[in-house]
Amino acid sequence: MSSLHPIRVAPERREDGMKLQHAFAQRRTLIVEGCDGVRRDGLLSRLADRHGFAVTRASPDLPHLDPVRPYRELLQHEGSLAVDAGLVGELVYGPLRRGHSRVTWIQAFDFAEAVAERDGVFVHVTAPATVLEDRLAARGAGAADLAEIDAALTSFDQAFRTLAQHAPVVTVDEEPPMDPGSGPGAEPGPGETPVTLETASFARRLPRIRSPVRRYAGNR
Repeated sequence: MSSLHPIRVAPERREDGMKLQHAFAQRRTLIVEGCDGVRRDGLLSRLADRHGFAVTRASPDLPHLDPVRPYRELLQHEGSLAVDAGLVGELVYGPLRRGHSRVTWIQAFDFAEAVAERDGVFVHVTAPATVLEDRLAARGAGAADLAEIDAALTSFDQAFRTLAQHAPVVTVDEEPPMDPGSGPGAEPGPGETPVTLETASFARRLPRIRSPVRRYAGNR
């Protein structure tokens, strides 16, 4: 297998923004993920409005026998697809919060290779820890949730570096809001259309599957 390296871009910089647009235009599949509190709605809206991607949100309720199956089924979509996903989030938050992940690394690697075969890329959306702390605190997050932010950011970076050995990864700095009303729930900007995310439901009871992601020492 080929060794790939994550590409990092900041969309507010013109050169990086053009690089990002070019990267997306060359792909048929985008798996968009990020730490809790990171805003992805604006990016997903632009993908639908400017590039014609069909946008869907993967359900967090995963089948217990084959938790990656819903993601593989999403890849059967005929056209360009952007998924607001949580598979990497499961690899990160499962060990942090429950001591185990419902998704194994072998399953994640298989899915990453399927994404690459569909001319796809993982999009890792990031934001500074201080921004996430303020945002989650404003949403009423507890002390334990705020305490795990640094560990989660580190684990996401490690997870995407590992997945980059199996599929391309683009790390995108969260776009700064255009005004105080920007972000989830805000009115679309000029020339933009709101996106209704279709959520596929695969609710079943969940097993206890161990994950090699390091457990957070301060978990509950």
